[in-house]
Amino acid sequence: MITAKSTPVASPAERIILGIDPGTTVMGYGILMVEQGKARLIEAGAIRFPATDDHSLKLRAIFRETLAIIERHCPDELAIEAQFFGKNVQSMLKLGRAQGVAIAAALQRELAITEYAPKRVKQSITGNGNASKEQVAAMLLSILGLKELPSSTDATDALAVAVCHHFASTGRGSRAITRSSGGGKGGWGAFVRSNPDRVR
Repeated sequence: MITAKSTPVASPAERIILGIDPGTTVMGYGILMVEQGKARLIEAGAIRFPATDDHSLKLRAIFRETLAIIERHCPDELAIEAQFFGKNVQSMLKLGRAQGVAIAAALQRELAITEYAPKRVKQSITGNGNASKEQVAAMLLSILGLKELPSSTDATDALAVAVCHHFASTGRGSRAITRSSGGGKGGWGAFVRSNPDRVR
């Protein structure tokens, strides 16, 4: 996990964005402070849930951990990665529930919520909707002026969603979104094959 030295309280001219990459085994999160149109990292990390827990216990943990992050940083908005649609119905449903529980926690704290398809996030950050995770990470280092990112790709993905939301909200930045794109044909199947540990 990477954390700034202090967590300032946002003034009316500032806003804090919570980005979440949902999952029933690992949930990535990233917190951005936006000041005068410029975003900077406050904290990013990944929370792992015991593989031995049944699905209902994992959902309860996701809800509690999301609330804990919200209580710690008092974000104004939640940006969350939307689920894929594909042939693996059971996996899709499980990930959808994880996303829904995180959204429910944000709703309980009255956060504004926006969903972004994975391809749109990549398009926003790199200009290429099919960019690799490594390409997204490299661009995040440049955009946020960082020397390093969390080692977890789940945390990096969540941070990318938060940056995507920042760009979409302000229309500023070299990688501001110019068009929306969905998950792509067969996107869910490819996701499951590439990330077997994300959904169980």
